[in-house]
Amino acid sequence: MSKRNSQSAKTAARERLRAERERAAKRAKVRRQVIVACSIVGVLAAAGGIGYAVVQANKPTYWEAVKDDKVVAPANTTGTNGTTVVIGKDSAKKTLKIYEDPRCPVCATFEQTVGSTVDKDIEAGKYKFQYVGATFIDNKDNGEGSKNALSALGAALNVSDEAFLAYKTALYSTKWHPDETTDKFKDDSYLIKVADTVPALKDNKKFQDAVEKGTYDAWAMAMSKTFDDNKDGVTGTPGFVMDGKQLNGGTPLLTVADYNKVVDAALKG
Repeated sequence: MSKRNSQSAKTAARERLRAERERAAKRAKVRRQVIVACSIVGVLAAAGGIGYAVVQANKPTYWEAVKDDKVVAPANTTGTNGTTVVIGKDSAKKTLKIYEDPRCPVCATFEQTVGSTVDKDIEAGKYKFQYVGATFIDNKDNGEGSKNALSALGAALNVSDEAFLAYKTALYSTKWHPDETTDKFKDDSYLIKVADTVPALKDNKKFQDAVEKGTYDAWAMAMSKTFDDNKDGVTGTPGFVMDGKQLNGGTPLLTVADYNKVVDAALKG
């Protein structure tokens, strides 16, 4: 083989090797670009996912959003947004204001032991009864039952004062009032089931529609705010106020004897 041919072969070999290295370098560059691009997409996707999660986390819940809705006030109410609920004879000279949360176990105890006495006193014209609904127990477990039951009470009030009182009694009864840790009142079907034990509400389609459609949800939130903003110094339920003063030092009245003693004294004061 000639020296010329030998040199040409070496040159050709070097060119092939150089070309192959360039192709390999290009392939490696493309792979790096793909990896970087995928990484960027992954980061953007993650950021987008985090952003979505943040938006969802900061998105108001249904009940928070309802606060801004127009309030539909039930019949038999007065005051701003219909949050003044007073039941009793016009001849009664004084008004007993009672604060209650639908899920409150102590309220249930009060209603089960003293509730019938309150109803008799209202009927006899001993005093008027003013109801203030609270929903603070929902805050303890991110529940909905207090708010939902308060809305249903609004639907009952829209039927009549008597239906409201009877439904309130049923909700607090030993048969229907759930343990504080069980948020049964969040279910419309359960609230309607309880209402079917009240003659004025049994199979009452107007009442049922109001419960299922949340007609008085905004009213329930407005009523709850009256508890939050109350000037009577009431911070828990049940609370009892007459003439702007908390009765029994703010301690719940859980027996008929204690109730009568404290209320009678307030009526004379």
